[in-house]
Amino acid sequence: MNKPHEKTILNVSQLNRRAKQLLETHLPLIWVSGEISNLAKPASGHWYFTLKDDKAQVRCAMFRNANQRVRIHPQNGDQVLLRARVSLYEGRGEYQVIAEHMEPAGAGQLQQQYEALKAKLEAEGLFDQEHKKEPPAFPQHIGVITSPTGAAIHDILTVLKRRYPSAMVTIIPVSVQGETAVPEMLNAFDKLHQLNQKNNGNPCDVVIIGRGGGSIEDLWAFNNEQLARAIYHCSIPVVSAVGHEVDFTIADFVADQRAPTPSASAEMITPDLNEWLQVVDYYEESFAKHISRKLQLLTQQVSFLHQRLRHPTERIRSQEQQLSHLQKRLTLAIHQKLTTLKSQFADNNRRFSQQHPREKVIAAEQQLSELSNKLSGSVNQLIETKQQRFSHIADLLNAISPLTVIARGYSITQDKNGHVIKDTGNINVGDELISRVSTGSITSVVKKLS
Repeated sequence: MNKPHEKTILNVSQLNRRAKQLLETHLPLIWVSGEISNLAKPASGHWYFTLKDDKAQVRCAMFRNANQRVRIHPQNGDQVLLRARVSLYEGRGEYQVIAEHMEPAGAGQLQQQYEALKAKLEAEGLFDQEHKKEPPAFPQHIGVITSPTGAAIHDILTVLKRRYPSAMVTIIPVSVQGETAVPEMLNAFDKLHQLNQKNNGNPCDVVIIGRGGGSIEDLWAFNNEQLARAIYHCSIPVVSAVGHEVDFTIADFVADQRAPTPSASAEMITPDLNEWLQVVDYYEESFAKHISRKLQLLTQQVSFLHQRLRHPTERIRSQEQQLSHLQKRLTLAIHQKLTTLKSQFADNNRRFSQQHPREKVIAAEQQLSELSNKLSGSVNQLIETKQQRFSHIADLLNAISPLTVIARGYSITQDKNGHVIKDTGNINVGDELISRVSTGSITSVVKKLS
């Protein structure tokens, strides 16, 4: 320990070294903003400049390994935001700032606000997947919150007209940038709620909110906390379509789905009718092939049974003819029905966007009536066929019935126990016999056997 009267003497190098250590220890990595001046870019690749405001200035250095990652080309007079550490150049005893990152000052402040709000809402669970609502597969009424004059609404309507013209579209016009943008978009969600309360028959079942691309300042309205909470609390699915594919806003994270562009949002929430027509054609062809294979299998089974069953020959021949007839009728009916349905589907698709639902219901009722009449006719024909077959079988049974034999003049003799007498050895003199003729019965007593 030094005595009180002794002096601690530092040379200049030691003094600057201690000052440097003190600065670097007590001022870690910081953010600082200001205006660039005296910018120098020597052959070494390092940048040297002064950062100033209206009251002070500080010398700065940004070494080559750091400035190679900078996306801007700084010039004297630019307002920038630096992430830097404070140090001291020992050789000249100059206090300076060593920059490690540089970005435009305005965008940097907005980016910090954006990151802070994103972290806050994420911590509250507004981005959680479990809260996301799935848009309907076939939306009947689509709401669009956007500028009525921007390119976004044109792109959305163009896609909807091409892919899904039957959907009803309600446009709620708003400003998408500027001071009035956020209040107007908040009011749009209130209008959407009121619209759904009034329109109970066809409420809006999905809504798109968005605009075209732009700078972070242009898209800033979609980074508003109130708007994010309005999207989160919206009772119907919300699709965010803000900017281009590389743009991300708070609205994108909180919405139920995020579309990279306004056009993509319209494609995401609607089916393509042309693709559905192709699906119908595919199932039509598959159904026809299935029926053909089924009929071929049944034909093979009938042929196999025909080989095993040698009698009654006439009945099998009749069933084969009937099966062939039914096969032709069924094939023709299926072909005609598929042709009719395909034609009806094509006609309905052409008129789909112009038809009122009432007309569609009337047409469906007419078609149902026609099908009902056809079904009734088919049932009646089936009953008639069954009746004819029943009559034929009854005739066959009648032909071999004992009653028919009796009607031709014959009789049947039975003993008193109802046993038919086929041999005189089964009776004795004095037995009582009953003979059944066509009009009644005769009771007799055996007197003699011969």
